[in-house]
Amino acid sequence: MSQIFSDEGEVIPVTVIEAGPLLVTQIKTEEKDGYDAIQVGFGSKRKMKKPEAGKIKGTTFEKTGVRFLREFRGKPEMAVGDMIDAATFSEGDKIIVRGTSKGKGFQGVVKRHNFAGADRTHGTKHAHRQPGSIGATGPQRVFKNQKMAGRMGGDRVSVKNLSIVKVDAKQNQLLIKGAVPGFRGALIEIVEA
Repeated sequence: MSQIFSDEGEVIPVTVIEAGPLLVTQIKTEEKDGYDAIQVGFGSKRKMKKPEAGKIKGTTFEKTGVRFLREFRGKPEMAVGDMIDAATFSEGDKIIVRGTSKGKGFQGVVKRHNFAGADRTHGTKHAHRQPGSIGATGPQRVFKNQKMAGRMGGDRVSVKNLSIVKVDAKQNQLLIKGAVPGFRGALIEIVEA
């Protein structure tokens, strides 16, 4: 993340994202594949497996390879070999950003579910961040979806209603107002809202 200043001197928190170039590697149709979709490739990878390398044969990415291949459902309006870059978007566009949130490992109930924790006094000893009682003694089991300690993060997250502050077409960068899910360098999906 970074920050920029508006013309009025207001600070705008932004996330700088490399948005392309994406290469259209395959077009899937209802007749041939059973559904309509477009497959795009992003990034560079020296050594590719032969089936993957066959998809980009004869394109500008043939020598460098493609690191990521992703598919988007819908009626394609492009052809194989077309390029998609940051110039597709314009300043002020409302977008939805999807990605995988940061994994935080095994966490307790205070961090994972915002439990308050026990008093720090009145005889509480070694149980300040423990969950306490987890239910009635009648059924003699733990109910499903009981809030307990466990793995936190690493979920598919969508952040809606973000806006594009600036588009740098030369460097294929988008400056998006606010934070996006994922670690630094993670692969995300940007869709028009």
